[in-house]
Amino acid sequence: MQQKSPILITIDVEECDIPLEYGCPIDLNEQLRVSKEGLDRFMALVDSLDIPVTIFCTGVFAQNHPEWIKQIHPRHELASHGFYHGKFEAKTDLLASKTLLEELSGHKIEGFRMARMQQVDEVEIFKAGYGYHSSLNPTWIPGRYDHRDKPMKPFFEHGLWNIPASVSPGFRVPLFWLAFKNFPLAMYRYLSARALRKNGYLNLYFHPWEFADLSRFPLPAHVKRGYKGALLAKLENLLTGWQEAKQGEFMTMQSFVKTLSDGSK
Repeated sequence: MQQKSPILITIDVEECDIPLEYGCPIDLNEQLRVSKEGLDRFMALVDSLDIPVTIFCTGVFAQNHPEWIKQIHPRHELASHGFYHGKFEAKTDLLASKTLLEELSGHKIEGFRMARMQQVDEVEIFKAGYGYHSSLNPTWIPGRYDHRDKPMKPFFEHGLWNIPASVSPGFRVPLFWLAFKNFPLAMYRYLSARALRKNGYLNLYFHPWEFADLSRFPLPAHVKRGYKGALLAKLENLLTGWQEAKQGEFMTMQSFVKTLSDGSK
């Protein structure tokens, strides 16, 4: 029997600081509250469907929600999203976030993803003790980065597996959170299916605050769309559609990396 291609559903659990990018003040307590609200809704959905997810969590969020970290279901994977979402110092934050998450969860932390998919020295990631990272979006995001020359498939470099976020073949349309939020579901399904066939896996990422009540924040429509419940319903439609069609196999990133490592031996 042919093995199904992996589908990796990931969520970047962080302080909800996106209002600051648009000039709207929001203190840390409110950032954490909004993210936790959306996170509870997201996790309730994936748990109801028995879908394993990879949770990239900041140290700040973990410090403020230690009990939540401790009760994460074993089907899921906890990984690092740095210590702070708004600032980063590789030589201290990489190890500090890993150590904290391991202490709170009781599990070894293998994965890292940088906030906003920014570039990080892989040597520093390796030195901090990680086994893989997923900080590469191999496409062009105006004002952020241009990685259209980077691989779309996983690759091993500097002692680490690099697991790129998924983009469509050809024009490299990003399949990240903004695409899911703004594309019609039929279009997103089509592009995802093409990426799954071409690259042999899907790596999709979301944020908890997307699923929270954002009504009081003056965010652009393309950032805010779906927050009243439509986005969660859309995600359920996407996930159950894949389940019913038996299109791919849901797994954590750690499990996926293990298949890559076993296959390279």
